[in-house]
Amino acid sequence: MIYFDKERKILMESEYKYALQDRPDPNLYRDMFPYSEIPKCTFNQRVNPIDPPDEIWITDTTFRDGQQSRSPYTPDQIVDLFKLISKMGGPKGIIRQSEFFLYSKRDKQAINRCRDLGLPFPEITGWIRATKSDFELAKDMGLKECGILVSCSDYHIFNKLKMTRRQAMDSYLGIIKDALAFGIRPRCHFEDITRADFYGFVVPFAYALGELGRESGVKIKIRCCDTLGYGIPYTGASLPRSIPGIIYGLQVYSGYEPEQLEWHGHNDFYKGVVNAATAWLYGASGVNCTLLGIGERTGNTPLEAMVIEYAQLRGTLDGMDTTVIRDVADYYENELGYQIPPKTPFVGSEFNSTQAGIHADGILKNEEIYNIFDTSTLLKSPPRVSITATSGAAGITMWFATVLPGGEKLGKDDPRVLKLKDWVDAQYAEGRVTVIGNDELTAAAKSLGIEI
Repeated sequence: MIYFDKERKILMESEYKYALQDRPDPNLYRDMFPYSEIPKCTFNQRVNPIDPPDEIWITDTTFRDGQQSRSPYTPDQIVDLFKLISKMGGPKGIIRQSEFFLYSKRDKQAINRCRDLGLPFPEITGWIRATKSDFELAKDMGLKECGILVSCSDYHIFNKLKMTRRQAMDSYLGIIKDALAFGIRPRCHFEDITRADFYGFVVPFAYALGELGRESGVKIKIRCCDTLGYGIPYTGASLPRSIPGIIYGLQVYSGYEPEQLEWHGHNDFYKGVVNAATAWLYGASGVNCTLLGIGERTGNTPLEAMVIEYAQLRGTLDGMDTTVIRDVADYYENELGYQIPPKTPFVGSEFNSTQAGIHADGILKNEEIYNIFDTSTLLKSPPRVSITATSGAAGITMWFATVLPGGEKLGKDDPRVLKLKDWVDAQYAEGRVTVIGNDELTAAAKSLGIEI
């Protein structure tokens, strides 16, 4: 069948209907994933069109996946962080949903307390096992949407579940029918999609899910789970690792709309942020994140990073409050005792700090020369300097600008600057190699009779 696609403004074929390819043994893509070697990034030069949705948004799993690599948050901590997430997401709710566990008394208390806040966003959703008792639990908690695990690679189907593809698909479809019967909007977590047989299992299964959705009048969602971070953003990369191919294929061959597709990435290969942005660009409305990227192994896609990425791609924050990013970082360090690596973008104590004297000199003349944007206003984090042997008078001058009362600005030839510079130079002349911290500089200045 040929039809005219009003959005793409071209004639499209719709005769592609992929049947489940059942097989007696698993397809583990051994050429691509040899295990004894680094995975291979392969290309087939099939280019998918960039097709961003009208609306894109962020979803949060700090209180579900984000709790699987750290001590559980207390209900008080969850409430505090939930309020910060809501404020960060702004009045339009760009951070649209937040996912919770449902099982313990602590989980339930946290959900009820967050719900009692009466905040319009983010919507509270759940994550459940595929059992009747869990469906009842979700319904009793009054949740409209829940994530349900439907592993889709042969690594999981054959090696973990000990099923064939047909058995897994039939089991999953039965589970989703039960969820619909309980009045739960399913969000199907396609675990390990970047190692799955896309046309042999993913597409036919997604299409069958879509049929259930059309019969029930419920738009079933798919969360594309890049469980081990294998996703590749490159143009022309081949499946199953191609993010453009996955998103395009689920839309064109399985009939999913952008708002039904969500990307859930991990950072095992340092691609968490760029992979999530790629999913947006190729047609998924949602990207799933955690605060500070805390999650399994190397972590999830950092929520605060996608707030900044949203603004870069859309040219607006749409009401999101980036200053809350600093509040979140301070909460983790001061209230939770979590040590953020100081050079971590946007949230580290030294992400916009320089040690080079030439950089400090440039910032003193014009902050824009060496600062990524107005971090003072947007992130409540003014540019900083760390003092080393290469900081020079410019570095000392910049340090004074951060500690003197009233923001007093000194010249590089100010006696106070020169006196402290002599002390710093003496430290390194005697063999010191470490950075001189703020507290030590302050003590040194006072010992030299400089008022701070």
